[in-house]
Amino acid sequence: MTDCSFRLRGDVLTTVELTWIEKRIEHWVRFGHPIEDLILDRRRRLMSFTPDSVFAFIRWAANDFGTVVSCIDIVRAVGAQEACQTVPFVRPGGESLLRQSGWPKVRRVLEAIDGVEALGIDPVAACPDHWRHLHHRLTAAQEPRPYTSERHEAWLRRRAAS
Repeated sequence: MTDCSFRLRGDVLTTVELTWIEKRIEHWVRFGHPIEDLILDRRRRLMSFTPDSVFAFIRWAANDFGTVVSCIDIVRAVGAQEACQTVPFVRPGGESLLRQSGWPKVRRVLEAIDGVEALGIDPVAACPDHWRHLHHRLTAAQEPRPYTSERHEAWLRRRAAS
C-alpha cells in the first residue's frame, strides 16, 4: 500500500486499497459509504472510511488455471485508539464482522447482502450482529437466519436506547 494517511477531525480514517487487473486481480467494495475515493492510476485506488463505518470488501484473484482467491470481509472501521484485526489491503485494519473465503461461501454472503437490500435496507445500516451470525453459521455449515424488517426495527430501537 502507498504511504497515505487521511485524517478527519483528529480521527484516522480506514483506508482500503482497491486493485483491478482484469481477469487477474479484482478488489472492490460491495457496499459502504467512503468519504474519500482517490484514484492512484488506472489499476489502483484508495477508498477511505470514517470510524464506525461498515463496508464489504471483496478480493478475487486468478491465474492461468482459474480462481486462486475468493474472499469477502465485512468490516467496521475503527477509531484511532480502538483495537482492530488486520485485514489484507485495509489500513489500519478494523473490527471484522464477517470473513469468508471460497466461492460457495462468498456467493452465500453476496446473496445475504442482496436479501438485506431487497428489504429496502442499506447493508451499512444492518445490525452488526447479523453479519456476525452469518459468519458463524456459514463457518459451521449451518443455514443462517435471514435478516428481516422486524430484526432491523429491533436493532434500531436497541441502538437508540443505548
